[in-house]
Amino acid sequence: MTTMAMPQQAAIDGAVRHLITNYSPKGNKVGWLMMASILVEAWDLYSIAFVLIFIKEQYNPDPLMLGLAAAGTQGGALIGALIGGWLSDKIGRRVMFLVTMVMFIILALAQAFVPSVGWLVVIRFLLGIPLGSDISTGYTYIMESMAKGEREVMGNRWQFMFAVGEVLTLAVIIAFLLTNMHHETLWRVTLGLGALPALIILLMRHDVPETAVWLVQQGRFREAKEVARQMYNDDLKMLPDHDVVLPKPRPTAFLADLRKDPIRWRATLYGWIACFAQASEFSTFAFYLPVLFAMVGVSTILGNNLVTMALFAFAAVSGWVGPLLTPKIGHRGIAIAGFSIVLASLLVAAFALYTDNKILLPFAAAGMLWGHYWDASNCMTIPTMVARPQYRGTASGFAYMFVKLPSFLAIFLFPSLFAAIGQANATLFVAIFPLIGLLAALFILPEVYGYEHD
Repeated sequence: MTTMAMPQQAAIDGAVRHLITNYSPKGNKVGWLMMASILVEAWDLYSIAFVLIFIKEQYNPDPLMLGLAAAGTQGGALIGALIGGWLSDKIGRRVMFLVTMVMFIILALAQAFVPSVGWLVVIRFLLGIPLGSDISTGYTYIMESMAKGEREVMGNRWQFMFAVGEVLTLAVIIAFLLTNMHHETLWRVTLGLGALPALIILLMRHDVPETAVWLVQQGRFREAKEVARQMYNDDLKMLPDHDVVLPKPRPTAFLADLRKDPIRWRATLYGWIACFAQASEFSTFAFYLPVLFAMVGVSTILGNNLVTMALFAFAAVSGWVGPLLTPKIGHRGIAIAGFSIVLASLLVAAFALYTDNKILLPFAAAGMLWGHYWDASNCMTIPTMVARPQYRGTASGFAYMFVKLPSFLAIFLFPSLFAAIGQANATLFVAIFPLIGLLAALFILPEVYGYEHD
């Protein structure tokens, strides 16, 4: 191990640029493996929503405890996103991936055996920490394992994976309901089953190497060369064959570094705004579902789940189409289109509620979901992609915080607002969020599709 000489910085920068602009089939495989981990989060986030009725039936907790049981994972994910992103930069992407999956398996299983709602709240808060960490680390992996253009399409698929997770979760719960499974058994098995996809992903991830980009940034050139040979059949000849000692970047330097480049700063600022706007519009959407169900005469638990599954199967199509369109219309194009569709859909929904023209409501809801799965597609991709490699984990975690914060708050604040001002007024209020996102896409976001560092 030697201390790095200044001329070697050019070789390091060249190696990083070389790595992140090259594509390989194995990079694509790693990208899909990272996307698959979103199924784990989707299972946990959505399954609790559909089994809360059975938990309430058994324990009859007060509304605050029930709300905490539902929101606990979101609160834990806030912490996990920040800590996990920082640790990903500090100790490596691979270590964080393996640790988060092990933690999730243990905690997901623990949910199935809780003796009270209080313990469920504690377990779910702890469960959120590896979930928040895993998403931020996953985006870092994608941006460092795939070439420009390809990495954006893959990163933008996270909403598709959420929709798939929603549909799978509902399908399992519907199957349990059809077997007349005892309600306590149903909710315990449903929550505990989240450990199964996590175990499968852990086994598939076990042989995934550390990213060569991170190893280069750490001065671990020998390992970086080995990984590059394994994944890209590339010896990284621009680097020496020995390791060097490099100064460690301070996490606090992340924001200062962003401000040095107006393109990266504006793109990241948009990412934060878009994360908050899309999470706010979606977290409040759940409160319209009962209106829709009542309107079409759905009143049973099974019926509710079937209608919800149909809605999210439709959303999955949007989540698949959006990333495929991104290379053609760019990040700005998909963001502008998505937020515009959501805004128009909410205005139609408000009109339908004010005029009692409820026939429009299902179409407005479908339109909102379609637009949401476009406007949410790149809000994590952009901040992670434009960040310098040494800050990429931190950048991803920081952006994900803006997703989890409104998701957590909406569970507590929006029900009161919805009850206080009514459905129509609440719909107009929610329209503020896509409007903010649209304005940010129009006036803040520069086109960064295929962005490459200097």
